[in-house]
Amino acid sequence: MLLHLSFFFFFFVFVPVLSLNQEGLYLQQVKNGFDDPDGSLSNWNPHDTTPCNWAGVKCDSSLSVTTLDLKSQNLYGPFPLLLCRLRNLTFLSLSLNSINGSLPLEISTCQNLHHLDLSQNLLVGTLPPSLPSIPNLIYLDLSGNNFTAQIPPSFGSFQKLQVLSLLNNLFNETVPAFLGNVTTLTTLNLSYNPFSPSSIPPEYGNLTNLRFLWLTMCNLVGPIPPSLGNLHRLIDLDVSINDLVGPIPATITSLSSLVQLELYSNSLSGKIPAGMSRMTSLRLFDAAVNSLEGEIPDDLCQLPLVSLHLYENRLTGRLPESIAASPGLYELRVFGNQLNGTLPRDLGRNSPLLLVDVSDNEFSGEIPDGLCAKGVLEELLIIDNKFSGKIPASLAQCRSLLRVRLKGNGLSGEVPASFWGLPHVYLLELAGNSFSGEISPLISSATNLSLLLISDNQFAGGIPAEIGSLQKLVEFSGSGNRLSGSIPRTIGKLELLGRLDLHNNELSGEIPAEIRSCKKLSELNLAENELSGQIPPGISYLPVLNYLDLSENRLTGEIPIELQNLKLNRFNLSSNRLSGKLPPLYANERYRESFLGNPGLCGDLQELCSDSQRSETKSHRLLWLLRSIFILAGLVLVVGVGWFYWRYQNFKKVKKGTDKSKWTLTSFHKLGFSEYEILDCLDEDNVIGSGASGKVYKAALSSGELVAVKKLWGGSKKGDEEEDERRRRISDDLFRAEVDTLGKIRHKNIVKLWCCCATRDCKLLVYEYMPNGSLGDLLHSSKGSLLDWPTRFKIAVEAAEGLSYLHHDCVPPIVHRDVKSNNILLDGEFGARVADFGVAKMVEAIGKGPESMSVIAGSCGYIAPEYAYTLRVNEKSDIYSFGVVILELVTGKPPVDPEFGEKDLVKWVCATLDQKGVDHVLDSKLDACLKEEMCKVLNIGLLCTSPLPINRPPMRRVVKMLLEMMENKPKPAKKEGRLSPYYYEDGSDHGSVV
Repeated sequence: MLLHLSFFFFFFVFVPVLSLNQEGLYLQQVKNGFDDPDGSLSNWNPHDTTPCNWAGVKCDSSLSVTTLDLKSQNLYGPFPLLLCRLRNLTFLSLSLNSINGSLPLEISTCQNLHHLDLSQNLLVGTLPPSLPSIPNLIYLDLSGNNFTAQIPPSFGSFQKLQVLSLLNNLFNETVPAFLGNVTTLTTLNLSYNPFSPSSIPPEYGNLTNLRFLWLTMCNLVGPIPPSLGNLHRLIDLDVSINDLVGPIPATITSLSSLVQLELYSNSLSGKIPAGMSRMTSLRLFDAAVNSLEGEIPDDLCQLPLVSLHLYENRLTGRLPESIAASPGLYELRVFGNQLNGTLPRDLGRNSPLLLVDVSDNEFSGEIPDGLCAKGVLEELLIIDNKFSGKIPASLAQCRSLLRVRLKGNGLSGEVPASFWGLPHVYLLELAGNSFSGEISPLISSATNLSLLLISDNQFAGGIPAEIGSLQKLVEFSGSGNRLSGSIPRTIGKLELLGRLDLHNNELSGEIPAEIRSCKKLSELNLAENELSGQIPPGISYLPVLNYLDLSENRLTGEIPIELQNLKLNRFNLSSNRLSGKLPPLYANERYRESFLGNPGLCGDLQELCSDSQRSETKSHRLLWLLRSIFILAGLVLVVGVGWFYWRYQNFKKVKKGTDKSKWTLTSFHKLGFSEYEILDCLDEDNVIGSGASGKVYKAALSSGELVAVKKLWGGSKKGDEEEDERRRRISDDLFRAEVDTLGKIRHKNIVKLWCCCATRDCKLLVYEYMPNGSLGDLLHSSKGSLLDWPTRFKIAVEAAEGLSYLHHDCVPPIVHRDVKSNNILLDGEFGARVADFGVAKMVEAIGKGPESMSVIAGSCGYIAPEYAYTLRVNEKSDIYSFGVVILELVTGKPPVDPEFGEKDLVKWVCATLDQKGVDHVLDSKLDACLKEEMCKVLNIGLLCTSPLPINRPPMRRVVKMLLEMMENKPKPAKKEGRLSPYYYEDGSDHGSVV
């Protein structure tokens, strides 16, 4: 027994107790200072002897910590200064977390750091000027934070720094020239900062070791300094999306190592410099959206280019034949110039062309037959040129094609039969040519086809029944051809069909009753054909139909009374053989022209009845007249009272300063009312809304129709002349923008502007009335439960289609600039209309002078981050705002709310997803069974609200994603060829479909 006690005493006295070393204790304190909701640091065990086996930790042979890599671990908290006590720490990465607060000055005590990455966090304040005192610092990445003010001048004194990335912060002083002193730099990235207007410092020409120079969207002005030609090791030069002017300096051509040259979206002018052949490594040359002139140099096209982007310049001459010899060329975008001649005959034979867009030029000749020789061509756009001849037979075998747009040329001959049936094409546009022949039954193989646009050609023969196989078809426009035979009954299988336009053909037979199955049909135009039989009553069951034109046919029988159920913006049944009485809703003067040329029709409208019918009507009127004699005295009394009331009302309006004789009315559609009816409804009892621009009235017209009247604010009540003038100027700007925009465009998802009325001091805008008000008011009120998920999804799609029309199908494109849920109005069926274009601008007008920004655009919570500090707007600004609307639909929450603290909806969603998961983001009022679909829409909203504009998809792509999100379709492989980690090709479209 004594022996055993002696043993235990010896063990506890002489065997040392194992415990965590000092560096491990420091890391334990760091762990305690973080909020770690995902348990990323759960294996940091305080009972270990060293931290060398902990997550993210590496040690040297002496068990001292050298590396701490906690990238993307969802950690929250301030920067842990204790890390600087790790005497051998050389590598520190805390990127993609939520490190907040300011970066302490004492960070310079991390004296042994070589690599410091704090990117994509929530750091604020100014940069510590002490950072350059870390003697061996080689890599410094502070991008994606909220650092403000200026970059400290001390940053020009780094001794060994090679990589400096300050991308996407809030620096607002000038671009610092002193960084040109850090000659050890190999990478300098200052992109996406709201610098005050400044030029590219010529001192950057001293950075002879530089390999990457990124200055995208830095508010740069002035010319490109010739000194950049000294950067002979440069691989990527990106100065895009600025206001640079002047020519491309000739010294640029000496950059023989340059792989990517990105100059797009500036105001550069002059010719592309000679000597480009010296840039033997160049693969991407992007100088799009500038004012470059002259011809494309032949020596540029002799380079082994991968992408050539010269669109929307003023280039002339021919496209050099040498471009066809570039072995790696996969993108050729030269649209929107004045180029002419023929395309190189061998284009595509030597290179894997994916995209060719030469639209809006003056090219002529035939389409080269080798464009798809490598079998990978996806997009061919040659809109509005002078091409002639036939579609090459080789293109009919190009099964990789996704988008084909040949509109507005002189192409002719028959379309190859297999061309109709290309399996992956979703847009086939042949309109405005001289094609002949028939639509091949092989079109049934085009299972991905969404848009079939073949108007204004010479197509003949019948529409094949196989067209009913196109389950994804959204639009079929075939007007202005010689199509004959009957409309196939299989048309009823097209459940997604939204527009069917076959007017001005030779179609015969009856309108198929099966068309009632096309529940998404909003436009049906079968005018100017030889259709016969009766109008199918089933048309009245198309819930979103707002355009119906069956005029100039041979239709007979009565007009189905059920057509009264439709809410039509356009209605025309004239020049047929219809008979009987008009449905009561249409028996008023407003619709008279909709029924002219139908001798058998009768109703209360003049010139519609036959002689016998008119005689019978006269006898009834005589009987009514005899009866009216007995109440003549009463009528006199009523007239007297009415006259007195009219005089009294007229006196009141004159007293108010409203003289009807001075009003000017401008109509944009055929009206069934006058300005006097509108003015009589401007009563405070009829006010249904009030905003920054004026009041909105609900006006009930004598026809029974309802319209909405916006009265823009006039002068101030205080009699302040300066304030009156300011208000009048703003009112004029809003009025002009609204009229210029809505007066010219027509789309089912854009609110209709009936007319405008104006005097010097008052302006009225008359719109179609939306019974369900605005999406914002409905969604964020007690009535939000009315909006179930299918309805919300429908609203998202329709609003997206309206914005897509503005961005892609209007020439020039239109930027709304104030997209928000309160500017999306809902009709009686919850159909969406984009409204309020008071601050809208056409893209070509934006930024052309101070007047273009006379009205500050955007609303709190919807403003894209780049607009807040650059005051620049383009389509990407609208896309961000629409992304916020999507988040509202998914979450049910407003764009700003006290619940979010200092965050807005976008930041709240991102933070909540990271901390709590998607279940805490989705609106609890929605059916949880649809969670998967809601999550997909949520992802689209997050993509649209990306902080970097270039990452946001164009609206046409947003529409396509919304429509296709339910399909488990494999995505095409990501294209290679870009070196910049911050570049994402947005695939934006251009040109007009309509």
